[in-house]
Amino acid sequence: MTAFDPRTTPRIVPTIVPTIVPTSVPTGFLYLAVTAGSASFNWPVMKYLLSEWPPMATRGLCGTMGALLLTVIAISMKQSLKVPRSVWLRLYLAAFLNITMWVVLMGFAMLWLTASEAVIIAYLMPVITTFLAWPLLGERITPLRVIALFVAFASLAALMAGNGIDASWAKLPGVAMALITAIAYALGTILLKKWPLGLPPVSSAAWQLGLGCFPAAVYGFMYDRPDPAALSALGWTFIAYNIVLQQCAGYVCWLAALQRLPASVAAISTMVVPVGGVLISAAWLHEPLGPFQIAALICVVGSVALAVRS
Repeated sequence: MTAFDPRTTPRIVPTIVPTIVPTSVPTGFLYLAVTAGSASFNWPVMKYLLSEWPPMATRGLCGTMGALLLTVIAISMKQSLKVPRSVWLRLYLAAFLNITMWVVLMGFAMLWLTASEAVIIAYLMPVITTFLAWPLLGERITPLRVIALFVAFASLAALMAGNGIDASWAKLPGVAMALITAIAYALGTILLKKWPLGLPPVSSAAWQLGLGCFPAAVYGFMYDRPDPAALSALGWTFIAYNIVLQQCAGYVCWLAALQRLPASVAAISTMVVPVGGVLISAAWLHEPLGPFQIAALICVVGSVALAVRS
């Protein structure tokens, strides 16, 4: 994934207190649509790319190139790329939890899971974050948060039931890796909330994406030795899509939306992503969309809605 708050495809940004002008609200929703749309479409895009290239090389390359492009954007916005010495340890930890774990584990998880299953499990992140904030940040646990957690894991039960017992056991490695990814991202979110990096938002994203993806890219190209000729024209198009739209444009639009809309309204957009990801995957990749998948989708969207309200 990329540099996400828990939820765009979740992007992590320092606290922003925007001045919201009423006339800017329609523009804010337009930016929000770009963010949610690019994140939704990226799930089947990544599933397709993994059918042509190995996970580490694919995701490492996209993230590293995205980091370089974000660096150019940060410089054009006159945002400083300087990192204070006291921040480096937090920056490395954030990059590992939010990016490296996402790039590596979710990439391999999608070898077992469909794009629909992966996006549903990934979007347990906001719920896990709100629940872990209780012991780690001392935030008050509320009945809504407890209900959200149960509803979230009901989505997993629905997915497992829809696959049948044998198929569910076969997919267990993918489910485990996707869950570990979600927990790691939640811990990274809490880390940044408790000890903010204090860096400009685009610069922060560029550093996290670069530090998190570059090792995966190096490993992928050294040991997996992907063949550039194995990527079809559509595959190269999707690589460009992931770098330009998902990694960069989506994130910059997210920041622009936060400046024009209340944070609570922007957060609700995270519920659009799993819905879009599942529907696009069903239409394009012909993935199953039966009653169990729909029930799982309703559960995960409902759990995020409860977490946002709590």
